[in-house]
Amino acid sequence: MLSASSAMAQKKGGGKKPTKPPAGAPGTTTPAGTVELDQPAPPPTPPPGQEGTVELDQPGTQPAQPAPPPPTAGATGGICDIDPSACPKAADVKAAASKDIHAEIYAVQQIYALRARRFEINPFWGFTLNDQFVNHPGPGLAINYYLSNVLAIGLNGNFYHGLNGDSDFNFENRRATHVAAPLNEYQFSAALNFTYVPMYGKFAAFGDFIFHYDAYVVGGVGAISTRPIPVIDPDNRKFDYEMKVAFNAGLGLRIFLNRWFAVNAEVRDYIFSEKLESLTIAQGAGKTDKGTWYGENQLTNNVQAQIGVSVFIPFSWDYRLPK
Repeated sequence: MLSASSAMAQKKGGGKKPTKPPAGAPGTTTPAGTVELDQPAPPPTPPPGQEGTVELDQPGTQPAQPAPPPPTAGATGGICDIDPSACPKAADVKAAASKDIHAEIYAVQQIYALRARRFEINPFWGFTLNDQFVNHPGPGLAINYYLSNVLAIGLNGNFYHGLNGDSDFNFENRRATHVAAPLNEYQFSAALNFTYVPMYGKFAAFGDFIFHYDAYVVGGVGAISTRPIPVIDPDNRKFDYEMKVAFNAGLGLRIFLNRWFAVNAEVRDYIFSEKLESLTIAQGAGKTDKGTWYGENQLTNNVQAQIGVSVFIPFSWDYRLPK
């Protein structure tokens, strides 16, 4: 039932109700506490401090994407910026740090000059140390091949022909006392040798310069050609060179100036049985009999000093570490 005032407010002949502007339109107001049924309810206002959150249950809304982290100071766009999955995670780093490490660490410096499977060419000059009556100087050459870093096999030879000579002591003694001692001269020698290097190291000299060295022992067997020098009856006696079996043993020191060139010094004893000139002279026709020219045999030690250089071939190499 409508009141009279309501009926009087209607226009004649019109049953249409006046239209209302939509809620929220400019120039319109909505009474407090009323709800327009034709309009969707506005989303609730988030409480302070949660302005960036979105309720996923509300229709028509999309989840907000998290903002990218700010760039690190000094970053230049590395692989971690392009593909973060390629960078190790904290869990992976911790797992790797907890693993046992079985790394091989070589605390000793590698050998400066390897000798294994290299040839050594060693020219030298030798001279006698222990014979006070006659000198046996002469050049020599040794060629060694190192089967390992400490063991070598090789050949060496000495040439003495035309270089032997009386010592000053022998000359003065013979002139003063008119007593001659039997002498021998050498022609050449050759031997098969084995070399062993038991020690090597380095030392500093000339300021900060470091020299590398090795010490070795050598020994072998070969032959030597010698003959007596006629001093008892030089008018009738003339000796020929004869070959004798000779053993040798020695010690040497080698100092490297670089990885393939070294200077060395060696003392070697050549041991053989020597035929000496007879101190007696046969009478008559026996003077020309060669069987009377030789006296007793004597075990001879020719202690010889050798100074030379060593050249190692090939000049360079590559280290191969054990696996």
